Amino acid sequence: MLDINIKKDNMKTLEAYRAGLMVKPMLRNLFLELTVRCNERCLHCGSSCGDVSSEELTAAQYAKFLAEVKGDFGTEKKMLCITGGEPLLRSDFFDIMANAHELGFKWGMTSNGTLIDEHVAKELKRVGMNTISISIDGVEETHDAFRRTPGGWKKAMNGLECLIREGGFQGIQATTVVTHQNIGQLDELYKIFNEMDIDSWRIINMEPVGRAKQHPELVLTPDDYRYMFEYIRNMRMKGEPVTYGCSHYLGMEYEREVRDWYFICTAGTYIASIMANGDITACLDIERRPEFIQGNILRDRFKDVWENGFKIFRKNLCDENEKCSACSEKDRCHGDSYHSWDFDKHEPQVCFKDILF
Repeated sequence: MLDINIKKDNMKTLEAYRAGLMVKPMLRNLFLELTVRCNERCLHCGSSCGDVSSEELTAAQYAKFLAEVKGDFGTEKKMLCITGGEPLLRSDFFDIMANAHELGFKWGMTSNGTLIDEHVAKELKRVGMNTISISIDGVEETHDAFRRTPGGWKKAMNGLECLIREGGFQGIQATTVVTHQNIGQLDELYKIFNEMDIDSWRIINMEPVGRAKQHPELVLTPDDYRYMFEYIRNMRMKGEPVTYGCSHYLGMEYEREVRDWYFICTAGTYIASIMANGDITACLDIERRPEFIQGNILRDRFKDVWENGFKIFRKNLCDENEKCSACSEKDRCHGDSYHSWDFDKHEPQVCFKDILF
């Protein structure tokens, strides 16, 4: 465990850095939601994707937009994060990404993996994919029930294997959403992943967004949370490539113990997203409310929106809640992640104070 005083000094430095980002943001990650269509109907989906209609930009519109982004921001230290829905459902997916690759963008993707076979793996390599994260949410029966997709586990695992055999990618990751139902399966999943040549295993908790709100029985209990974080920390102490996701301030005991960085929600300061219909927002996990839409790339130049909009994301959410504003962790936490803030009640839906620290 890192020395607590070193952590406090590092977090103090991070506070000052975050204050600077609020004034002078730096675009690092640009998320492209290519579609909200999906061939799975996961119980936790924040965007409620599935067999739904999806207003989508054309490949030509993406090409024009990305050329503008390159001209305005350059491509150095920029990462395109491709998501959905399931991005591979787009028949023009490889046209879109080949163009992005030719423009010089690095890009990675989140996918359910079910549409990846040997041919798709080769095509992903051809169009320059750097990284991919594929969802494996428990052992076979649990995964398929959670994603409401019979046979989904076998297809996703085959997708992982095809990518590993193809090789040449910067990172192949498995992501597991931990619930009260599957938390006891972490050891079994580790044994499965350990026999494969994946680069990392990302463990995240089910978040109170989208469909997940309809399934409180799957939410982790305080004991579940403590078990999960202890599990991740112990695996990392053994040198295993296991990490917690970017969400949530965890207190001094667990910060930098379960991931490689300290918590900071960078929605609107590092991160911007383009929804499937061209709407501009911060993180795609944030509740989709009209006030969070900053513009649309079909009518607004993204550079102007980035520099003059996003004010709603560049503030300390703790100032909106009496209890949070009086909290000693206010400047480290900032109200935690934007996606887990209740903007009607003006309070965090997830807070690990009194659970972890």
